Amino acid sequence: MTDLDPGAFAPRHFRWAFEEGVATVTLNRPERKNPLTFESYAELRDTFRALVYTPAVKAVVVTGEGGNFSSGGDVFEIIEPLTRRDMTGLLAFTRMTGDLVKAMRACPQPIIAAVDGVCVGAGAIMAMASDLRIGTPRTKTAFLFTRVGLAGCDMGACAVLPRIIGQGRASELLFSGRVMSAEEGERWGFYNRLVPPDEVVAAAMGLARDLVAGPTFAHGVTKTQLNTEWSVSLETAIEMEAQAQAICMQTKDFRRAFEAFRDKRQPEFQGD
Repeated sequence: MTDLDPGAFAPRHFRWAFEEGVATVTLNRPERKNPLTFESYAELRDTFRALVYTPAVKAVVVTGEGGNFSSGGDVFEIIEPLTRRDMTGLLAFTRMTGDLVKAMRACPQPIIAAVDGVCVGAGAIMAMASDLRIGTPRTKTAFLFTRVGLAGCDMGACAVLPRIIGQGRASELLFSGRVMSAEEGERWGFYNRLVPPDEVVAAAMGLARDLVAGPTFAHGVTKTQLNTEWSVSLETAIEMEAQAQAICMQTKDFRRAFEAFRDKRQPEFQGD
């Protein structure tokens, strides 16, 4: 998949909706708490890769059906077959799952996770890989890889999670595999805020629409800088931001903002 028509896209392994610049990805196997399979991993990866070339999509909401976000990798459709693979086959799988996180971080659109109920394993990783997260008081989040005999360093967790909640807290969750309560998740900064379960998707959509109404080209630059400045010196980061801001100053949205301020009205950004 190299391009995507957001109005006609019909994925096989999750639900897709698109309206007024906002795409909604819904994991939809509610009878099993929305687990991921080999096929859904691959289709999600390809979809987020294609969003790089889909400027009509300005923001993305990721959620799950049936009162849960995701129970992670399906035990019988993923874990059991993995016990029979050799190292080459296992590495192909772990690289594919990591590619989903790479694709989510590389697409320029802000991704907002609307998380209710169970959010564990690869589901917790998808929430982690999003830019913003809204939870509910009953959300249960766990990076439970160690509980199935694996390391906590899965799909970028050891790189990304400490940057969100801190090294010590991330270490505790990744070593123990224990559940992070909703209250902990909000207090530690994993969840931007908590809302009632019946409001979580609406809250994420409202946030997405606010972002769509803003300077979306500049939002993409912000996301790029948040990603790329992880591993550079402060001096390099300041220079990178100087160049990025100079690029944004050439956009029509920058002039629209000035003209709106001059005329004492709200700017109407168009993302160019």
